[in-house]
Amino acid sequence: MVVAAAAAMPTVASAQDAAAGQRVFNQCRACHTPDQGGRNGVGPNLWGIVGRPAASIEGFRYSANMRELAAGGLTWTEDRLRPYITNPKAVVPQGSMSFAGLRNEQQLNDLIAYLNTLK
Repeated sequence: MVVAAAAAMPTVASAQDAAAGQRVFNQCRACHTPDQGGRNGVGPNLWGIVGRPAASIEGFRYSANMRELAAGGLTWTEDRLRPYITNPKAVVPQGSMSFAGLRNEQQLNDLIAYLNTLK
């Protein structure tokens, strides 16, 4: 019975830590800013990214592929961000994001937690 109870509890590895995610975001800073009203860089500003329709930052030049997906209704929910951050080209094959992807699950969980604070 103890094993079943332990299996039902979240593990430390799957817990989300927004402070750790802010440190993971340092990998993103070369192209993105996280500040409310912040500037776009090579990539769009990510303030309010969770729940935001894709390709919706006015004045940012998105790839044609990203604009097509946005026209099809792509919204950046946690469930849509997770595979994109893991492997951007798998989600937007002709997209312009050059980041290869974040493969470490704990870092991904933490980064998602941090992105959720940008509201």
